[in-house]
Amino acid sequence: MITCRGHPNVLAKHRSTLEVTTENFLTLRGDCIICVEADKSASSLSSEVKEVLRSEGYGYLLVSTQNFTELVKGRGSAGLTMTSTVKMIVRKSSFISDATILIKADKSAGDLNRDLVRELRGGVVRVFLVASDLPLSNDEVLRVLIDSFPTLLRRAQPVDE
Repeated sequence: MITCRGHPNVLAKHRSTLEVTTENFLTLRGDCIICVEADKSASSLSSEVKEVLRSEGYGYLLVSTQNFTELVKGRGSAGLTMTSTVKMIVRKSSFISDATILIKADKSAGDLNRDLVRELRGGVVRVFLVASDLPLSNDEVLRVLIDSFPTLLRRAQPVDE
């Protein structure tokens, strides 16, 4: 799980990329950035995740705010270095930089639900990355997340009257 913060300048309009950054600022030119102050960058992803993605595996990025969640699907590549200590980038194209974690994605920042984007302008944002050797259905991705993070799901507790 990657924890980051929303920012008032989040526009999420870029047509080909989506970015998570560890930096604490965002200008209006950064229209691919969806959150700042991330606690992880491409270089700090686990070696297991990097290995699967470098083996041309499948990657699933779940972006979650208080009220909205969206899934972005992409592919890995043998060319991924994932050495950036500042950011992570998901691309619709096949272009690779040191920050690229997924290519051939089905969504960019500009494709995100606009209600989600409004919430990306403030508050806590959680980003989950699932890597798999095989393609997964949406249900399978969610099952992996639930199994990995059982504390994220809390049963409602009855209120004593």
